[in-house]
Amino acid sequence: MNVPRHIAIILDGNGRWAKKKGMPRGYGHIKGCENLEKVCEYARELGVKYLTVYAFSTENWKRSRDEVEGLMKLFRDYLKKCIKISEKWQMKVRVIGEISAFDQDIQDSVRKLEEFSSQFEELHFQLALNYGSRNEIVRGVRNLLVKCQDGEITPEDVTEENFGDYLDTAGLPDPDLLIRTSGELRLSNFLLWQLAYTEFYFTDVHWPDFNREELVKAIEQYNRRDRRYGGIKGEKNV
Repeated sequence: MNVPRHIAIILDGNGRWAKKKGMPRGYGHIKGCENLEKVCEYARELGVKYLTVYAFSTENWKRSRDEVEGLMKLFRDYLKKCIKISEKWQMKVRVIGEISAFDQDIQDSVRKLEEFSSQFEELHFQLALNYGSRNEIVRGVRNLLVKCQDGEITPEDVTEENFGDYLDTAGLPDPDLLIRTSGELRLSNFLLWQLAYTEFYFTDVHWPDFNREELVKAIEQYNRRDRRYGGIKGEKNV
């Protein structure tokens, strides 16, 4: 089985999963967070080198105050716990998104985690928090404009190849496979630049139920794609 070098996942369905069980949405987020730890381990075992997950978008601030506060508590706990996880699995962690919107203690935890795990190479794990791709692109363009104003570069220096250096994912390969759980068929402002040639896989499985078997299914479907032309292998390409 050809395992994608870089897999991106939109973690969706925690609230709906909890509702089906007669539990509050916060319970779904807790279980979803626990499952993320497991899926990181599955990905590492299967040979994935880069895993990028969409955990909290710039639009998620619009959710109820109780839900957002619950998510902030979850982030605080997870970022601290991730120190041990990163060491156990030799996992390098990078948080992408505009973290300046978070309380200072969360920002400090992000920096501590990134610094602690910077030496590891077994799995590169990108966690998207307060992330929106349009926001990311705008921030990248602003950085470019500043460099142009300072005379460091000219507009002619900007190419498709080097524009990615101004994005949050600078230095990372683009995803080979995008997985979205819970049946939704949209990107929701996730990695719009980076997903230009990525294969998409959508599943009705809610995120807390997404297990090793489901990850293997997604990779098997990826293996059926013809990466040269698009479509399914064996089909006539015209």
